[in-house]
Amino acid sequence: MQTATDATAAPAAAAAAEENRSWWTRPAGGREVMVVATPLVVSTLSWTIMTFVDRMFLAQVSGESMSAAFTGGTVWFAFLSIALGTCSYTNTFVAQYHGGRRRKRIGPAVWAGVWIALLCSPLALAMTLLAEPVFRLAKHPPSLEALEISYFSIICYGGPALLLGASLSAFYSGRGRTDIVMWVDGAFALVNLVLDYLLIFGKFGLPEMGIEGAAWGTAIAMWLKAATFAVMVFGYRNRRLYNTGDYRGGWELLGRLTRFGLPGGLQMMLDVAGFSIFILLVSRLGELEAEATGMAFSISSVAFMPAWGLGMAAGILVGQHLGENRDDLAARATWTTLTFSLGYMGFVSALYVLFPSMFLVGFFREGGDEAYRQQVWDTGVVLLRFIAAYNLLDAAAMVFINALKGAGDTRFISAVSLVLASCMAAATWIAVEPLGRGIYTCWTLIAAWVWLQGFVFLLRFLGGKWRSMRVVEPEVAGEGPDEPAEPAMEIDAPQPITVAEA
Repeated sequence: MQTATDATAAPAAAAAAEENRSWWTRPAGGREVMVVATPLVVSTLSWTIMTFVDRMFLAQVSGESMSAAFTGGTVWFAFLSIALGTCSYTNTFVAQYHGGRRRKRIGPAVWAGVWIALLCSPLALAMTLLAEPVFRLAKHPPSLEALEISYFSIICYGGPALLLGASLSAFYSGRGRTDIVMWVDGAFALVNLVLDYLLIFGKFGLPEMGIEGAAWGTAIAMWLKAATFAVMVFGYRNRRLYNTGDYRGGWELLGRLTRFGLPGGLQMMLDVAGFSIFILLVSRLGELEAEATGMAFSISSVAFMPAWGLGMAAGILVGQHLGENRDDLAARATWTTLTFSLGYMGFVSALYVLFPSMFLVGFFREGGDEAYRQQVWDTGVVLLRFIAAYNLLDAAAMVFINALKGAGDTRFISAVSLVLASCMAAATWIAVEPLGRGIYTCWTLIAAWVWLQGFVFLLRFLGGKWRSMRVVEPEVAGEGPDEPAEPAMEIDAPQPITVAEA
């Protein structure tokens, strides 16, 4: 018979055993973080490399094509990001249900994200009507404006697929099965790259479409990826074990997902919109400034997206451990992830400063005005130093934003993002228009914006209010946790992917 003393001593002994394990093997330690984070890093890096090479393809067509694709794609993503952020927040619901071993609620949570994606799809398609008025407001040169409108109008057809893919992939990533997401993302990044090459340059009898081919290739690849996730998620095994056939349960969770996810989507929209406004304003300074900025941001995505993958892992692990009511492990997972993220960002930043030519050379084509190309090169070298200056704080901001989202602290995140993004956009407009300042003043402002974000979200995380937050509803009387349909993410027992499981 267990005594009260024994009952009290058991958790204490378990906690002591956890603390005695190494930084790498303990719960929420290095190995657990990397099991979740590595596939996400590979997944985001695959799309980053695809986008990077895609823009190098367009740079061979013209510098304006590369700049227009970057600007048009960024503005499209800004318009779509509030819906995308809400759909992506399905991750947190799945993670907290998974942590609490309530697997029958996972399917309805995924359906809630799918319903949001379907409800937003008509608006995503209708964004094509905004192409001309938006880019005419930017007052870019007519040739650049025409390319931007063309790219934006076509890429909008992939919007619904992007939303559906985000909701459906959460079924795997929220449960820590980020390896499956990695393989699907990687496969369709390759498909995207092949389609872009064929359609941009008109290979194998296809028409040479230039920037329009890049947009169509990306849109087609997004639809193929969404369809693949749908086939996998709604398979027989997942309908039986995770209740993925319960589309009506998704309606019940729709309000809760919207309440927590919409502020998270607003934060994403504000950040992307801030960058979009910055790019549009800098493009007013001239063709050289527009091309150098587009090139620098394309290169910086090499650092940004893998760090974002690490941040996503922090959000997933925070959600899972809070579902277990272990806020101590949630905090530890966040700090462990931050260690990896800062190490990665520090390494890439050093490369930007010491070896800028290894990143810049792919964007330059033979011929053309040699003096102009040299000016673009020299400006690009300086802009990479700006990126190196803010990369570490950017990494910290991404980890803490995702960790706070994993708990449900999305209203604070959206409020801070509104204030900081508005101030940055206003300051950039003042610098460009009334004051007539140059590109380096603008980049100083964006560096200051990123630094402020990093410090503010660090302080919020240290405040600890997030520890008591949850996004999922409490268990009803008699519900109890389900037996896990598969072993919980156990770092000592690797889980190979099987066809039946996928």
